[in-house]
Amino acid sequence: MADKIIHLTSKAQHDELIKGNPGKIVLIDFHATWCGPCHMIAPEYQNLANANPGIIFTKVDVDAVPELSEQYGIRAMPTFKVVKDGNETDELRGASKDKLNALIEKHKA
Repeated sequence: MADKIIHLTSKAQHDELIKGNPGKIVLIDFHATWCGPCHMIAPEYQNLANANPGIIFTKVDVDAVPELSEQYGIRAMPTFKVVKDGNETDELRGASKDKLNALIEKHKA
């Protein structure tokens, strides 16, 4: 199955994605390669991306794109941010599968 997650590698790519998808929910997973809990939650995030085509799932490596980490005030990983029309509407910190599923259910169209 094709990867349904967009890997954001620049602030410009992020801005274009947000601007180009008005009214859509964008979920951003802020992670790091050295973050154990990030690796633990990754398969669940992939499953949710495959099961929820109405939501745009993205990932940001905090070390590769520090501008986005600063923009969103990321202090811990993983942190999941829900963005709609350029506005942050919700957040989840930590690698809880149940809480991540609840976050998705709350914001489904």
